[in-house]
Amino acid sequence: MPTSNNYFHLHLVSDSTGETLITVARAVAAQYANVTPVEHVYPLVRSQKQLDRVLDEIEEAPGIVLFTLLEKDLVSRLENKCKEINVPSLSIIGPVMQLFEAYLGAATTGRVGAQHVLNAEYFKRIDALNYTMMHDDGQHVEGLEEADVVLVGVSRTSKTPTSIYLANRGIRTANVPLVPGIPVPDQLGTLTRPLVVSLHATPERLIQVRQNRLLSMGANSGSDTYTDRQAVADEVAFARKLSAKHDWPLLDVTRRSIEETAAAIMKLYSDRQRNRPSE
Repeated sequence: MPTSNNYFHLHLVSDSTGETLITVARAVAAQYANVTPVEHVYPLVRSQKQLDRVLDEIEEAPGIVLFTLLEKDLVSRLENKCKEINVPSLSIIGPVMQLFEAYLGAATTGRVGAQHVLNAEYFKRIDALNYTMMHDDGQHVEGLEEADVVLVGVSRTSKTPTSIYLANRGIRTANVPLVPGIPVPDQLGTLTRPLVVSLHATPERLIQVRQNRLLSMGANSGSDTYTDRQAVADEVAFARKLSAKHDWPLLDVTRRSIEETAAAIMKLYSDRQRNRPSE
């Protein structure tokens, strides 16, 4: 039960990194605006001794228990303890594994952390991250043709975090700022391989984000054109006009999270790859 302060304990027990658990738990918790989870994350739980500490903490702060454990002895002990102290528990991957097993007619291998093996896909992500960090904020424009995606936009349209998110999905992403009065790199207009996407937002949203940025840096916005309403509106108009000139797809990030922006870009990229003629 949530406490009188609208908080509840949420125990996330994993034999790997815990990323799956955290993602699922936060996605569900976000649907409850009036209660806030106090997260207790236990990664790399692979022995009875490690589980002992987890069980002690669950008993000390009872709450919802979600887990991704493959070792049957650990699962059984955790579930029995939860029943004993009357707290709910659920295996996040258990029902999905049962569905796979029933459909495929084969048992699982039981490999802990199998999704994190050092395979070709893993090294593709590392390569994408290296490329993206090297080509952040208009750096090394001579290498833009090697990108999968190039993001353009005025300041504070989330180009860098979106680029890093895409790189984590194995998409080599560069980003180039659009600044009125400063010519865009010639390379942008001649790209053939990468998908160029223009990120934009309303002037009001940009001003709000920029003011918060200045405050966090201890700077005074004063009469700075960086947050001037007309100057920002002119920036947005400049970026839109440039994007129309080059026929770059526009993506409004005003009310989008980084994840939502990245998902929209990945769809554009996937559609483009599917429709491109074979080389």
